[in-house]
Amino acid sequence: MHRSGFLIFFIIIAAITLLLDWYVFAGLKTFTSDWQSSKFRNAVTFGYLVISIGITLLFLVGISSFTTAKGMTPFHEWVLSLFLSFFITKIFFVLILFLGDIGRFFYGIVNNLAKPKGKVIEPFFPARRRFISEIAILVAAVPLSGFLYAMLKGKYDYKVHRETLYYSDLPDAFDGFTITQLSDIHSGSFDNASAVQRGIDIAKAQKSDLFVFTGDLVNNAAWEIEPYINRFSQLKAPFGQFSILGNHDYGDYIEWASEAEKAANLDKLKEHHKALGYRLMLDENVVIEKDGQKISLIGVQNWGRGFIQLGDLDKALRGVDKDAFKILLSHDPTHWEEKVRYNPTTIHLTLAGHTHGAQFGVETTAFRWSPVQYRYLDWAGLVNEKNRYLYVNRGFGFLAFSGRLGIWPEITVITLKKKLA
Repeated sequence: MHRSGFLIFFIIIAAITLLLDWYVFAGLKTFTSDWQSSKFRNAVTFGYLVISIGITLLFLVGISSFTTAKGMTPFHEWVLSLFLSFFITKIFFVLILFLGDIGRFFYGIVNNLAKPKGKVIEPFFPARRRFISEIAILVAAVPLSGFLYAMLKGKYDYKVHRETLYYSDLPDAFDGFTITQLSDIHSGSFDNASAVQRGIDIAKAQKSDLFVFTGDLVNNAAWEIEPYINRFSQLKAPFGQFSILGNHDYGDYIEWASEAEKAANLDKLKEHHKALGYRLMLDENVVIEKDGQKISLIGVQNWGRGFIQLGDLDKALRGVDKDAFKILLSHDPTHWEEKVRYNPTTIHLTLAGHTHGAQFGVETTAFRWSPVQYRYLDWAGLVNEKNRYLYVNRGFGFLAFSGRLGIWPEITVITLKKKLA
């Protein structure tokens, strides 16, 4: 971030945060007003200020190094996450307090308008009632506890999502064929290796026929995956392990000393895919054969609306029989929306990721919501367009916000079935 831009950002964030802190401080003073011990009162009110302002300063100092060669490290993500957690919690607290203040303001006006002539009612603006501060604390505790759960547990609370897809033109030999998909590992964000291993163990336990990884192995730099190569290389399948690149794998979001250094980083990342035992597919296809019958697996580089667009689907389809059963690995679901679903060549199944489901939202059998839906038409789960399927994985890892709430990390298992005539 440039110095002038950072200074403006610093001033704006500091001003907003201090205003919120002042309001919360006033509410906490009301809440503790009848406590007999002044030490306890000061511990709560001034202790809050020290913690809140400290987190804000730590955040503002930390963001100045987000674009360095290391990019956003787990430390940066924790600082950002704590700041966001406190910031949003303060907004909830202040909103309740503000509504209470509006109420007492109008109460004062009505009382004074209704007073007998010549009689003074004091005070015009009644004192803030303690129970309003109590309500504000209870309401603010909901987002704060949610954020803390997301950061401490939710981001490693792996869920297995299963889908069974039926096709009339699926080769008989592949009836019951299973695919395990991971996406968006973002290894540079991990801060608990044993928790990551639990997720890998769950993926291994699926014992699928094929394993695929659909992009964003790292946040930016190839070295981020190195501590986890021995772990993710445990993922094996009888018909192989295949991978593609996502937008973060190209190193576009940090500063490099030169283009040559950036290119060398990508070359190193490709070598890491080999070390993991993954066949990295760069606009190409392979044949998966079982009992003399075949399906085509196609993999493209990243192509995303508003992101890097290197993927060449036409190139990847070269040599593929038009009647072949086709599975495409493509990181960004907007590629399916714009290039795949109406393509003259029928691609039966596209596996994507990228959105993370925003790492926050609500998913029930009757209702789904995430803020990411305002950016992506297809942001999680299964989509069907005239028997051309897209599956969007919610992501194995996390980025920026060091947590997940409601949209949990995902391991996908897809079963292909022969549709009977």
